[in-house]
Amino acid sequence: MAGLLKWVVLFAAVFLLAFSDEVAKETHEFKSDVSKMLDIIIRSLYTNRNIFLREVISNGSDALDKIRFLYLTEAKDPKNKDGEAPTMDLRIKADKDARTLTIQDGGIGMSKEDLINQLGSLGSSGTKAFLEKMNEGSDMNMIGQFGVGFYSVFLVADNVKVATKNDNEDTQWVWESTADGNYFLYEDPRGNTLGRGTELTLELKKDADEYLDADKLKTIIKQYSEFIHFPIYVQTTKTEKVPVEPEEKDEEPAKDGEEKEGEDAEVKDDEEKEDEKEDKEPETKEVTTHNWDLVNENKPIWTRKAADIEKEEYHNFFKAISKETEDPMYFTHFNAEGEVEFKSILFIPSKAPYNLFDHTSTTLTNIRLYVRRVFITEEFKDLLPRYLNFIRGVVDSDDLPLNVSRELLQESRILKIIKKKLIRKALSMIKDIADEDEKNEDEAEEKAEKAKKDAEAKEGEEKKEGEEKEEAEEKDDDDMEEDKPLAKYPKFWKEFGKNIRLGLIEDSTNRARLTKLLRYHSLKSDGELISLEDYVDKMPEDQKSIFYIVGDDMEKLKKSPLLEQARDAGVDVLLMDDAIDEYVVGHVTEFSGKKLVSLAKEGVKLKEEGDREKKVHEKRKEAWEPFTKWLKKVLGERIEKATVSKRVTTTPCVLVTPSYGVTANMERIMKGQALADGQTAQTAKRIMEINPRHPVVDELRRRTKESEDDASAKEAAELMYEVAALQSGFSLDDVNAFATRMHRSLKTSLNLEADAGLVEEEEYEIEEEAEEEEDDKEDGEEEGDDEAKEGEDKAEAKDEL
Repeated sequence: MAGLLKWVVLFAAVFLLAFSDEVAKETHEFKSDVSKMLDIIIRSLYTNRNIFLREVISNGSDALDKIRFLYLTEAKDPKNKDGEAPTMDLRIKADKDARTLTIQDGGIGMSKEDLINQLGSLGSSGTKAFLEKMNEGSDMNMIGQFGVGFYSVFLVADNVKVATKNDNEDTQWVWESTADGNYFLYEDPRGNTLGRGTELTLELKKDADEYLDADKLKTIIKQYSEFIHFPIYVQTTKTEKVPVEPEEKDEEPAKDGEEKEGEDAEVKDDEEKEDEKEDKEPETKEVTTHNWDLVNENKPIWTRKAADIEKEEYHNFFKAISKETEDPMYFTHFNAEGEVEFKSILFIPSKAPYNLFDHTSTTLTNIRLYVRRVFITEEFKDLLPRYLNFIRGVVDSDDLPLNVSRELLQESRILKIIKKKLIRKALSMIKDIADEDEKNEDEAEEKAEKAKKDAEAKEGEEKKEGEEKEEAEEKDDDDMEEDKPLAKYPKFWKEFGKNIRLGLIEDSTNRARLTKLLRYHSLKSDGELISLEDYVDKMPEDQKSIFYIVGDDMEKLKKSPLLEQARDAGVDVLLMDDAIDEYVVGHVTEFSGKKLVSLAKEGVKLKEEGDREKKVHEKRKEAWEPFTKWLKKVLGERIEKATVSKRVTTTPCVLVTPSYGVTANMERIMKGQALADGQTAQTAKRIMEINPRHPVVDELRRRTKESEDDASAKEAAELMYEVAALQSGFSLDDVNAFATRMHRSLKTSLNLEADAGLVEEEEYEIEEEAEEEEDDKEDGEEEGDDEAKEGEDKAEAKDEL
């Protein structure tokens, strides 16, 4: 017995020695105080656990890209122990029973030394060393290896195993750690299962079961890694019921005596089986199948040359990233070079979203940022300013750090340079829309001019007579109208004009560029939008300023009495009908050396006056000074002063504001703001400009000369002021008093006494109504009598029975 025990102990020792040699694990300590750094990564650097998948996919893509480059000069044909070659793709598989997630790539893999250097230190990367070995100018901008991003797997995993095989080593190594400060290195006991590449096996935490769902994995991949140019497959499991094929039994040959009897019995059995089949449901069994589904079907078109991309491809790409159903209005595709290089496609939607200015925060999601085709984020505070929040697109930079949080990325100097270039490109794209419209218009005019000349040249030639000639001319005109392309900029201005105005207020750096994008209707534009540049080009030589007027309705602006002099003098005036225009003209005070002047302000000079005109006006002011003083006395504090006007021709008077004060429209806007305080809101001072040639004004002046206390003159002056206030955009201080004066004016116009009271109320006969009530009463009594009689008849019948 003792001898047997001795042999058992010896055998166990030999077995343990052999097993320990097979899976001998080398224990290493992390560099760079990994325990502390991992805590920082998990708690601070990454606030979204989903990004771990983005990081490992990015690493796998970089490894694939690296081996592809190396094989251009040193091609090899590695195989695993089963004779299978690695594939140039990434495959992700979830095992719900084992609660593990496996990510495998056929990339360059890592040697034992690489595992120590790359995964044993957080701050290390093999990219720099690799690039130094390559010739300058090689297309290696997407090469990278495991670094800080790899450790994001510990957001979801308690234990991580990295099995890897490199072409330069025969051994397949395993790196394993639980992020406790140590990691283990050992030869893979399974042997060479990869051939080449890396396999990550994550033993998930208890609260990470969601990452065992294939649909969840697909969603994350589509969000972050949709445009990785290597295929990404996710294994899906499908269980379905299939019918069970009945097993056929071998039949023994029947004996001669039993043949007939057997046939009868067989027929009977067949009939019984048929009846049983009809009553019994078919037998089924569950079959589980595993499939590899391709997730990243869309390709990153921004990496291709613009000349090789069809317009329809751009439109489809826009719909994919923006979830819009309509094609974009315009787009631009460019590569930025210089201090920072990046690729970008920017789109202008065909319509403004309904909540364009309803954002409760300054974070925008209109630009998707990629680093080496890996999606980083679309939530930025200032990648594009607020006024360009309607622009959609993508930006892909090779210079931005990949493994950092959104918060740190916001402060990146590279990002600030990208922002500056994006704004310039966006504004240039908007200008291109206007330039394209102008070019099309010029081409249409040239075509029309050419057609006109051709028609004149044929005048001496023989022409068809009658209707044939007219039909041909009409057909030519129709063809010209069809060939003329529709202008895009008016539509852009309708949808996003408010954004351009907002940019003029907020972006002082690009204010000059934005000013050129402004478009307005004008007094002489016949319903078309014109730019400030167009306005200046058409100005007369003696006109020194750009004139404008701001209101809340285009039709009201066209009928404003402030435009009378400009209309008579043939001077064009810009008509601004948006509330934000009041703020725009406060920031854009001049253009092309011409000052912007509001017709709602005093002292407006449409053209330079001669010495004689100035002297005549001074004499006129002196002659009318007693009347203007009388007006000031009657109206009191409601007006700053009264003066003789040169601008009105058909209206008795207008109200304007001082040159450096707020206008009536601005006062209305400030009072209408939701958080405005009526006591602190700035009010517009009112200056009354009278028309000395108007008969009403002339009659008032005549009456005041006779008596300054004329009640009817005071009443007329009050009414004239109130009407002018409404016409000029001011609000009335006392609406009831204005209504009373208007009622008195109505009475006078109808030849009624001003103090006429109410008339006596008319008397109305109501006899018909009384008669109807009596008839209703009689009908009710008759119905009651009938019911009583019917009751008596029933009682008599009962007694008889």
